[in-house]
Amino acid sequence: MNKRRIYVTEQDMERLEDLLETSKKSEYARSLEAELVNAVVVPSEEMPPDVVTMNSCVCFEDLTTGNRETITLVYPGQANMASGRVSVLAPVGSALIGLSVGQTIEWPMPNGRKRRLRIVEVLYQPEAAGDFHL
Repeated sequence: MNKRRIYVTEQDMERLEDLLETSKKSEYARSLEAELVNAVVVPSEEMPPDVVTMNSCVCFEDLTTGNRETITLVYPGQANMASGRVSVLAPVGSALIGLSVGQTIEWPMPNGRKRRLRIVEVLYQPEAAGDFHL
């Protein structure tokens, strides 16, 4: 996994730490936990609008295949792949949290391959929309 600077809201950090405390320590949970140690934590009101936060709808590109996907990043209990709601504990979810438009990351997949992802656009971010209750 590449070193990267990620941004997380105070509220998301609190909730993610609680989630990690109670979750089974999968490889992706451990990776997310390691990322959060170095995260820049900011108040929701100060979050740049181009950063992927929890409940954001984001378009990203797989740089290997050129395929683009749009997903909403959610907590595990809200995940539903059929409707594009991806858990932060899923491989792609833990890869995207905290990235901003234009950033890329190389992320190991369960089959041993690696994906290179680039954030194309944050279509909806709760903090930018003033939806601080999500």
